Amino acid sequence: MFNFEALAVSTGLVALSEIGDKTQLLALLLAARFRKPAPIVLGILVATLANHAAASALGAFIQSQVPVQWLRWALAASFFAVSLWTLKPDEIDDDDAPPSHSALGVFGITVVAFFLAEMGDKTQIATVMLAAKYASLVTVTTGTTLGMMLANVPAVFLGDKAVKFVPLAWVRRIAAVVFAVLGVLVLLGLGL
Repeated sequence: MFNFEALAVSTGLVALSEIGDKTQLLALLLAARFRKPAPIVLGILVATLANHAAASALGAFIQSQVPVQWLRWALAASFFAVSLWTLKPDEIDDDDAPPSHSALGVFGITVVAFFLAEMGDKTQIATVMLAAKYASLVTVTTGTTLGMMLANVPAVFLGDKAVKFVPLAWVRRIAAVVFAVLGVLVLLGLGL
C-alpha cells in the first residue's frame, strides 16, 4: 500500500541524515579514487536497495510482533537515540577505505563497501524504525533509498566541492531535531 507520508518522511529524513555521514564520505572517496561516476552511483543504488529492503523487512516484522503500546515507547526511544547520534560527525578510518583495485571492478567495490558501511549505520537503524512506524515496507524502502541517492549522487559528481558549501553542523542539528520531533509524535500516538 502506498503511503505518501511514509515516502516523504523517509526520503527527507535519510537525505538530511546522510549529509556528512560515513557513507557520503565513502561516496566522495570512491569518486576521487576511481573517477567513474556511473558504476559508483549504480553500486550505491544496488547496495542501498538491498540493505534498506532488509532493514524495512525487519521493521515490519517488529511492528507485527510487538504490541502497539510497547512499540510506541521503543520507537520513541529509538528516534531520540538516533537524534543524539546524528549530532556526532562521522569519519572514515583507513580500515574502512575501499581497495584501490579489485576483481569486482568499481561497481562491485561500491556495492560491497556501501552495503557493509550501512550495516548498523544510523540510516539503516532509521529505516528499521520507519518501517516499524509505517505499515508500508515498499514505500519506506523506496523513500530511504531515494533519500540516500539524493545525498550521495551529488557527492559522487561534485566531489568535496559540494560538501564545502553545506554547513554540516547545521544539517546534523536539523536532522537531530527532525528525529526528536518524530519521537515526540510517536509518544503522542500520532502516526502509530
